[in-house]
Amino acid sequence: MTLAQRPWAADLLHIWFQQLGPEDWFGGSEAVDLLLRERFERWLHALGHRPAAEFLTDRATARAAILLFDQIPRNLYRGSAQAFACDPLALALAHGVLALGWHEGLQSAAKQFVLMPLMHSEAIADQRLSLALFVRHAPASLSFARSHHAMIARFGRFPHRNAVLGRETTPAEQRAIDAGFSW
Repeated sequence: MTLAQRPWAADLLHIWFQQLGPEDWFGGSEAVDLLLRERFERWLHALGHRPAAEFLTDRATARAAILLFDQIPRNLYRGSAQAFACDPLALALAHGVLALGWHEGLQSAAKQFVLMPLMHSEAIADQRLSLALFVRHAPASLSFARSHHAMIARFGRFPHRNAVLGRETTPAEQRAIDAGFSW
């Protein structure tokens, strides 16, 4: 693993992959949220308006930036529109990393997070790419990629985001949410 050129990036990769694990990544604990808020919220605000190209300088910085703009907001701003505010930047970074081939050679957990902005996208083309890449690079998370794809294929958006994004929820979307499609 190469070290990130920026200290915040090296710190984030270390905390995410060495101190935290799957139960922390997907468990939504207050302790993890607090740790991430104290260490990375200032970086999220300071860097969230920068263009993707500024983070595509090296593989480690790019990976950390994907975490910063995709995962950190989801932890810090759970249940609000802010959780999704940096998704376009995270998605641009994921496409950049893939174009550069920087996902190759990573362990499955690391690849999973490089691919996650594709899974979080409300664009069907990104969802199709997500499925193809999860099959090949992160099969342990394929069921999640499939369920995300199914929602976009069916509704063109993630219904569970509707309330916080000020969108009307249709009866069919509400049934999907009630059935558990609200990651």
